[in-house]
Amino acid sequence: MAPSRPPTALAGAMLTGRESLARLIGRRRRSPLPAPLAAALLSPSHSTPHQADDAGAGEAAAAGPSSSGGGAGAERVACPVCGEFIPGSDYCVNTHLDICLSRGAKRKLTQSSLLDFRFSKKTTAEPTPDILNNSDEAENKGLTDGDVSTDRELSSMNGVTGSPKDSGTTSLTGCLHGSPGISKTLNTCIPSNAGLPIIKNAENDDAVEKASSCLLSAGTTSVSIDACPDADSSTTVAVDTVIVGRRFRESFELQEGMGITVVRDPQNAKDPDAVKVLYAGSDCGQMLGYLPRELAKVLAPLLDTHFMECEGFVAGLPEQQLDNVPIQLTCQKCENDNQNYEDLRYQQSLWENFLGVVRNGNFQQPSGARYQANFNTMLLDVMTNHTHLFSDTETSFLGPWFRLSSISYCEISDVEHAAMELKLAGYIDMFSGTDVPFEHDMKEILNVLSVPEMKEILKELPKDNTNCTRRHELLSTLLSMHNNGTCTVLPKRIFKWTGTCIRVSNMADELLWLVQRLFFLNGDQDLSSFLLVDLGLVKFPDYTCSVVHRIFQERNDLLQYEEAIRVAQFMDESLDNDNMELVSRCTDLSENRLCTSLKEEDSSLADSPPSFYSCFSSTWIYSKILTLGVSVYERERRYADAIRTLKILLSKVASGRRRGYWTLRLSIDLEHMGRPNESLSIAEGGVTDPWIRAGSKIALQKRALRLGKPPRRWKVPSYADSLKRNIKEVNIEGRPLNCEIGAKNVFYGYDGDRCGVEQLALQYYADEGGGWQGTHSEGGIWMTIFGLLMWDVIFSEVCDVFHSKFQTAPLDFETDDFYKSRKDLIEAQLKRIQDGMAEEMLISSWELHQGTSCKGVNWDRHPMADVRAVVAGVGGHRLALLLRHLALDYRSWSSGMPDLLLWHFLDERGGAEAKLVEVKGPKDKLSEQQRAWIFVLMDFGFDVEVCKVSLVSKRR
Repeated sequence: MAPSRPPTALAGAMLTGRESLARLIGRRRRSPLPAPLAAALLSPSHSTPHQADDAGAGEAAAAGPSSSGGGAGAERVACPVCGEFIPGSDYCVNTHLDICLSRGAKRKLTQSSLLDFRFSKKTTAEPTPDILNNSDEAENKGLTDGDVSTDRELSSMNGVTGSPKDSGTTSLTGCLHGSPGISKTLNTCIPSNAGLPIIKNAENDDAVEKASSCLLSAGTTSVSIDACPDADSSTTVAVDTVIVGRRFRESFELQEGMGITVVRDPQNAKDPDAVKVLYAGSDCGQMLGYLPRELAKVLAPLLDTHFMECEGFVAGLPEQQLDNVPIQLTCQKCENDNQNYEDLRYQQSLWENFLGVVRNGNFQQPSGARYQANFNTMLLDVMTNHTHLFSDTETSFLGPWFRLSSISYCEISDVEHAAMELKLAGYIDMFSGTDVPFEHDMKEILNVLSVPEMKEILKELPKDNTNCTRRHELLSTLLSMHNNGTCTVLPKRIFKWTGTCIRVSNMADELLWLVQRLFFLNGDQDLSSFLLVDLGLVKFPDYTCSVVHRIFQERNDLLQYEEAIRVAQFMDESLDNDNMELVSRCTDLSENRLCTSLKEEDSSLADSPPSFYSCFSSTWIYSKILTLGVSVYERERRYADAIRTLKILLSKVASGRRRGYWTLRLSIDLEHMGRPNESLSIAEGGVTDPWIRAGSKIALQKRALRLGKPPRRWKVPSYADSLKRNIKEVNIEGRPLNCEIGAKNVFYGYDGDRCGVEQLALQYYADEGGGWQGTHSEGGIWMTIFGLLMWDVIFSEVCDVFHSKFQTAPLDFETDDFYKSRKDLIEAQLKRIQDGMAEEMLISSWELHQGTSCKGVNWDRHPMADVRAVVAGVGGHRLALLLRHLALDYRSWSSGMPDLLLWHFLDERGGAEAKLVEVKGPKDKLSEQQRAWIFVLMDFGFDVEVCKVSLVSKRR
């Protein structure tokens, strides 16, 4: 049984600002801290005047508390939830899993590209001052700090060593030798569906020219289709394609020319259009694999309607046993004289669609080619729009890497040439069948292999070790055979499966990480976003990217931003390990950086970047770190430190979104320190601060009223009466199932089943409360309605708000600029809603955009019928007021809405009314944010009330 998490670790997971900081960090980096930053955070002599008593904690605590299960020297293992490598002791593993699961962290879907590195288990402990060597040299390296020969990652280039027989041609134009620039060769470099944004950039003309000096354009591979010129009228088509999914099938010896047939697999859980490939000479239908998804998508309807017959043969054998198998299919259209005209017309349209896809597609393209095209798209965009952020050294690295990712599989010499450039520059190490790796190299190479591949290698060796089944057993057996020298052919057997292996240096890893950050502008998305789009699992909205101002004006801006991200990650990891000494160091460093940062630029100037770019500044990141640091100080009752930090935040971040929270906490902490007069002054100042809104403003107003009684204040503020407004209440009783303090309330519902307090209230309103229908949405349905009715406004063309094709909202969505930049569009849309066109607009938007990702829109949770009922019940006037309120300040008002949204229809002609209800269980009270929403809804004319659920009295 796993040990329970210590109280401090549990509190660390619940600290205010922790979740926000984790979202900002996104995926954690694997590489060590840059030397200058490590010196500031890990130096044993590091201490500040107000932390002198804590300086003796020492460096040994960096790895977190030890346990009987192992200490800092324990072997590191991969977390099954988030994939991060963590110390292998029982204590560390269980604590990390608790935190991962409490956050709802999930392993991300990633694709096998040149960035999909495989890592060996690390045996080092937490970062130590040893990495501070040569810090003077590291400071000059800037962003790419790190020893290029240590802690490297290994990936397999199995697909690069393709066969010269692969059908395909490649057009490579060297940009170094007078070829067109990137902007001119874009159509030949990138497929039409690659997702490169339409960018209008007035500042990057020189950047395009610079980027084109180091990159090569890549053509696409052609496909052979044996069809007559008049393909639409043909009845037989030969298609060259491949069998995929071989590694998931039982081993079967293939022979060139052997016959095959295809059959539908409609029950396939991952693809309802799946088409299986079977061996034609097998009575039991020996399965060989599947057809590629793109081909199966157009073949499936034809096979389902029996309008086509397919058979073929194996056209060649793959170099590796489980690689894709080249085949040729002969597809023949079937004639049926008994079908009616409509069926024939439908099937003919399916056939023509099939011919069009086959004519334009390439179904022999290796699986890695799409990933390479995606990587190419990302790299080309970054080098086109952000060239000014890279040093000459970094640019020289990205050039050969770009060529390596762009080269067709048949161009072996070009692959070797580009890879050799990277190897000579120290960015990668290459291992092939002619090399004899050292022990530590072999361990990393073996980690590239999957369990089935290691089993196959053991079967091929003279000594039978097939009894091994688990990964660590197979790895240990193979490594032992290599170290003992008992099997000299082992390296050749391994490289037969892996192909050439590449180990990437820390510098290369950092730079490629940065490329992804600049392309997606967040830490959550990576190349898997391309994959999700390719698989049809995610669809992003259509919009135009019109970029006028650069996000990072200078290289130094980017370096400072990235350093702040590293500090944020280090603090988050230190909280995971319950190492409060390092948490304090991160807070002190952030405080120092914020105090020494330059004054914020005046965004009112014509050429200055927009104000919503501030979230890409180091100041923004450090303010997030200090917000979390304040929570740590308050938990430890270090109110003097919390007050100092809050005053710095309020003085340095004039337009921060958390100013309301900072001001409220400062007033509370001052009262804790016995300084009520200063606490009152802070609260009164916060009430008039234009950046403090919603619940924070009401909380400060209530504090000012409570602290401002005579003799401190004699005059009653004008807002006193508004806080005393009566809120309608309804009281119901429930039979509790549990009475534990701190546990979520569970009741017996009206139907006798267990339910939460919100479900109990829904049952009450559906029965005794007036026959209402409803949903427990907590504002989610309102966000969905806002997104649907304001879709065209949200994704309208506005400068600088869209930078890539993978955004679900503009960058200014949660800022005041959103309404200012689209005021006319928003008011025109609200006028239509007020005039009674909301339901028509809703239906149109739903049909046009269903399934497309948009911030706030939840297609699965809120069905169309419920959304229409709400719009009809609320009415155009009140709905327009509510949507304007969200458009003006989406961030402040996107939370705290009443729990229940109820409606019922008045007559058969469609008349309806709606009610909003905030549900409170025993001992629960309204939060100030909830109170602020109720007051706003009352002002807008909504029927809103609070439903209080109390325990059934003992007498009853």
